[in-house]
Amino acid sequence: MPLELVTVPCLEDNYSFLVHDSASGATVVVDVPEAAPILAALNERGWTLTDIWLTHHHWDHIDGVAEVVEATGAKVTGGAPDAHRLPPLDAQVEDGDTFEFAGNPVQVFDVSGHTVGHIAFYLPAAQAAFTGDSLMALGCGRLFEGTPQQMWVSLSKLAALPGDTLICSGHEYTTSNAKFALTVEPENAKLISRSQRIDEMRAKGQATVPSLLSDELATNPFLRANLASVKQAIGMENAADDAVFAEIRTRKDNF
Repeated sequence: MPLELVTVPCLEDNYSFLVHDSASGATVVVDVPEAAPILAALNERGWTLTDIWLTHHHWDHIDGVAEVVEATGAKVTGGAPDAHRLPPLDAQVEDGDTFEFAGNPVQVFDVSGHTVGHIAFYLPAAQAAFTGDSLMALGCGRLFEGTPQQMWVSLSKLAALPGDTLICSGHEYTTSNAKFALTVEPENAKLISRSQRIDEMRAKGQATVPSLLSDELATNPFLRANLASVKQAIGMENAADDAVFAEIRTRKDNF
């Protein structure tokens, strides 16, 4: 049986993710903004939580950890470089590490930029990457701690994953991200179509997360800073990729 992936809305615009292996009964939650919706989703399905994975230290990704651990006894895994500001960890991982979930390999990437020490988890068996606030649907996280160069390296790692990878990111920011993306590439037909689809989904109250990496590569301006067409669109034809990314990020910050 394939792994089952469930998106759990939390707080006002956060997402948490459950992955369940029916054969072993193992269940992981990635990021815990608050406890109640996660515990409710588990109870609804009759699943027992075994693991918690944390992408970074911001409160809206970890505030429910203590309550969920108390309720389930789940093992908490997070980034070793961030351990001093995460909830107590049972396992510490870092860039390049691989560990197992229900017999399936999980790869760890350092994706610093939004924060320093931010990590992403790639679970090939679920065709999913849990990216927190690094790569997001039509966007990327604001650079609170890292540099544009760090974030460009991080995004480039994620861009190299298979195109059918689901990007499981932390927030429902896609509508505003789409509006900004259209200021960078107003004639990108795939972006125009995707933006219309996003508006339709949100009008129905549907989540736009997770998203396919192939769609991000075709429409997300932050992943497209290396393309000649994007460089030309913002008047930086001869600039380095990370400098173009930095300009796009600055424009988004002021959008």
